[in-house]
Amino acid sequence: MSDDGTLIVGIVAGETSGDNLGAALMSAMQKQQPRLEFVGIGGPAMTENGLRSWIDIDRLAVNGFVEPLKRLPELIKILRSTRNKIIAAKVSCFIGVDFNFFNLLLAGMLKKAGIPTVHYVSPTVWAWRKGRIRSIAKKVDLMLTLYPFELDIYHANHIQAVFVGHPKADQIQPNDGPKGKKQARDKYQISHDVRLVAMLPGSRSSEVSYSGSDFIAAAKIIRDTQPAAEFILPAVNPKRQQQIEDLLQQSDLKAEDKSAYRVVPGDAQTVMMAADVVLVNSGTATLEAMLLKKPMVMSYRLGTMTYWVISRLVTTKYFALPNILANKALVPELIQYEATPEALAAEVLKLLEDEASTALNGEFDRIHRSLQKNSAQVAAAAVFELLSR
Repeated sequence: MSDDGTLIVGIVAGETSGDNLGAALMSAMQKQQPRLEFVGIGGPAMTENGLRSWIDIDRLAVNGFVEPLKRLPELIKILRSTRNKIIAAKVSCFIGVDFNFFNLLLAGMLKKAGIPTVHYVSPTVWAWRKGRIRSIAKKVDLMLTLYPFELDIYHANHIQAVFVGHPKADQIQPNDGPKGKKQARDKYQISHDVRLVAMLPGSRSSEVSYSGSDFIAAAKIIRDTQPAAEFILPAVNPKRQQQIEDLLQQSDLKAEDKSAYRVVPGDAQTVMMAADVVLVNSGTATLEAMLLKKPMVMSYRLGTMTYWVISRLVTTKYFALPNILANKALVPELIQYEATPEALAAEVLKLLEDEASTALNGEFDRIHRSLQKNSAQVAAAAVFELLSR
């Protein structure tokens, strides 16, 4: 706390999703306690909400296994510098927003210095490497979880945890998907009579490399059965857009079929809203498709060696978030060797040919409403409750 009574909070996010989460949390905390100052690391959204960011968030951006090793000396230097600055700022607490490896290391250092620590977005300890929970217990005073089932493992290990809901469930209202379909199609000038499949092979280069060709091959099979079907692929950035367009170019599409495929920049939510069925890589996109009430097929592929390692560590029964949240198979899952173009096409065709399932929409709606908690406000209240103790 500063000399004039202002509460100082340390907060660190390491990527765009964390920057958006952190900004919403900061805004909610400011509404509950106007005399606040935020210091740490964040992106444009957090900076706009008043964060005094010490470095550009892009310096923390690393992917895969090799790049973090190459940049380890720089990341260690940033870690130590951030620890020293947070301690010197005399913060009342530290909040790590996702970016688990870096932020949990930092939280451990700061907790040893007597600073209360909060981690926002639980690591997937419920799915694999459950032994991490003992390390987390030594580093984190309060865990804020996005999903209700995550509480069990923390409470079983005597770690304070609060389920705050998922911000996407707050942003997307239960009827937004069905109501927004016409407007979404108008945006992309797609006829309302077309059977449209949204294909989301992933946001990373490696994901598109492994799944993109299979998705396009599946689309060609779908067109053989439904010649009027069309496909739309959102690209998270210009590099992914070029990568997907290159895959389409390499796939030897017939001249008359090329117009059935379009690659569009960003806005996966609008793309899914326009679609009848979604073919999606594993991840939070499955949650977003569920919130939009879209039938989907989930696929996921990794490199052979990576899959060999990961498959022996994962303990969860399901991979798609709708299935995990329902604890039953609502969504078809095709993993690794099962994710062939033929299998993907068969599952998509089933959904295209069937009428929308009222029972499935009911399950999706129930899960959606269970995740609507006004997450930023609930998270802010939990942080202040920790501080009050």
